[in-house]
Amino acid sequence: MANRYIAAIDLGASSGRVMLSSYRSQTGKLTLTEIHRFSNGYKSDGKNFCWDLTYLEQEIITGLNKIIQQDIKLDSIGIDTWGVDYVLLDKQGQIVGPTYSYRDHRTDNIMSKVQDDIGLENIYQKTGIQFLTFNTLYQLRAMMLESPEWLSRVTDFVMIPDYLIYRLTGVLNREYTNATTTQLVNVTTQDWDKDLLDYLGIPRKWFGDISKPGNQVGYWQSAKGDHIPVIAVASHDTASAVIAAPIINLHSAYLCSGTWSLMGLESKQPLISKQALKANITNEGGVDGNYRVLKNIMGLWLFQRVCAENNVKDIIELIASAKQEQPFTFLINPNDPRFLNPDSMTETIKQVCLENSGQIPENLPQLVRCIFDSLAHLYRDVLHELSTLSGNPIKTLHIVGGGCQNAFLNQLCADLCNVNVTAGPIESSALGNVGYQLISLGEIADIDALRQLISQNFDTKFYQPNFIENFYIN
Repeated sequence: MANRYIAAIDLGASSGRVMLSSYRSQTGKLTLTEIHRFSNGYKSDGKNFCWDLTYLEQEIITGLNKIIQQDIKLDSIGIDTWGVDYVLLDKQGQIVGPTYSYRDHRTDNIMSKVQDDIGLENIYQKTGIQFLTFNTLYQLRAMMLESPEWLSRVTDFVMIPDYLIYRLTGVLNREYTNATTTQLVNVTTQDWDKDLLDYLGIPRKWFGDISKPGNQVGYWQSAKGDHIPVIAVASHDTASAVIAAPIINLHSAYLCSGTWSLMGLESKQPLISKQALKANITNEGGVDGNYRVLKNIMGLWLFQRVCAENNVKDIIELIASAKQEQPFTFLINPNDPRFLNPDSMTETIKQVCLENSGQIPENLPQLVRCIFDSLAHLYRDVLHELSTLSGNPIKTLHIVGGGCQNAFLNQLCADLCNVNVTAGPIESSALGNVGYQLISLGEIADIDALRQLISQNFDTKFYQPNFIENFYIN
């Protein structure tokens, strides 16, 4: 059989890429090649932080055209992106109003007001979603409180990957895994929650019907006139990353490591007990009837911002220097809301260290050591919460995504969590995107077969916990 050629468009909050994958079923050979990479980031319009979707669309088309120019006939295309952010459209399919970034400050103090209005436990029992200030529920509440005049023109609400698919195909789709990040989907019915939409004062007809991943939405017509199927994959990038993680049993957990760290389990049932609410655990939609029971952790965003603010040229050298610093001298809570989008991450971390211990890091390696030590501590705490809630001891943690290249943090994680750690694949979101397209095309039977295929074709590194000294567990 001839090769299958798949395009995976994988967009993160700081960069995007168009990837080309080839798959030959007779040999089980799966490849992944970066065709086009481009920067991404929210921009200020003077009042708010917003996404430039016209730019993203142009870069996607540029990447697809680079594939077509190689005389490669694509079998399908899929798109995954970050969650919670949305696009509003009018009846002509044009964008209405700003496309806000989740790091915009308009939702400051909104979440507590919504909780007071509806009830924290009520929201959690309905949605099973972690309380984060930027969830779509609070973004929409902020928007409605502003009462913009353009709201009367809106006919459709779509998440960002669904909008980009619409631009390729002209067909609207509402994909399940990304829809669940909104905190507007009922965890039991797996449909938009009527009570929450009524509270917002938004018409149900804006939201359309939710579709599970795997359906062919429409076709993209290439410059050469080919009509290429566009498949709705698990369009939340974490959902795609989890598909590619080598999870083998109930004693395995995953950590999608990048700008955000998403640590969680796969579960056939949502975990929405009082204990889960207290731990602020989320139950996002997965594939094949699974829930992604996880917790959002601020992740390498802190490190990325510190590197940018201090004009770091050699990240590897900085990590090596941080490794030599005295461990656990400075600890912070990476999920402190002050770290979401501060004017200066460097100064904010120093201020929090001063509040916590009366001392501040004296140099950049100490500051970076603080970030990595603090992340590893939080990983340990979250893993314990997940193990307790699920009733299954966690023996292996699978770290996937770009952050799995940080060997120092991987070893810290193994040591503090006292579990075996695997690292890889690096391009987990893109591989999950590709894999679900292959499943939809009938080339791979299921997720288990896909995970085995990925393990055979992409490297994995292993870390075992070292002896944990007293300062590791204090």
